Amino acid sequence: MSDAKRQAGEKAIEYVEDGMVVGVGTGSTVAYFIDALAKIRHRIEGAVSSSEQSSARLRGHGIEVIDLNHAGKLALYVDGADECDPGKRLIKGGGAALTREKIIAEASERFVCIIDPAKRVDVLGRFPLPVEVIPMARSLVAREILAMTGGQPVWREGVATDNGNWILDVHGLAITDPVALEREINQVPGVVSVGLFARRPADVVIVGGEPPLVF
Repeated sequence: MSDAKRQAGEKAIEYVEDGMVVGVGTGSTVAYFIDALAKIRHRIEGAVSSSEQSSARLRGHGIEVIDLNHAGKLALYVDGADECDPGKRLIKGGGAALTREKIIAEASERFVCIIDPAKRVDVLGRFPLPVEVIPMARSLVAREILAMTGGQPVWREGVATDNGNWILDVHGLAITDPVALEREINQVPGVVSVGLFARRPADVVIVGGEPPLVF
């Protein structure tokens, strides 16, 4: 599957234009994109990163990491996903960077999602849905989500986000209306962000393969 991830990451380079500040996500597929981006680093102004992990990799390649507040509106954001449905709606957050990823996606005119074939699903929810929560609200949010969805929230113990918060992974869901569920979970006090990218889905999805599939 690493070949498919590499193919997807390298294909996304086609969307990078000269002079861009590129939004960059987090994860194993994105790592291939960053490595490919390094080969054309002289053509771009820099990158806005969704995690400390990606920032370190970008800087290691000599790519300047720019704060989103200074970059303003971005033309392009490239990131992976844990699941993708036919409507290009996503589950993200397996790497615990969902809040910053969602912020950069919102700030970007085009969101290109890069995945391997195993991430394609008909209905979201096979992958546990990550929810970033304020630590003191962990149990409250878990009870509310259980009552709301019937899914089983599990605390991802030992993991803190780059924002200093915790993650609940909600198991046992079949998400037939991801836009509505995203809105409902976001209304629970203590929720920072939910790993549903449905209100703002991907614009383009690249599935690694020979050749990569773009839809």
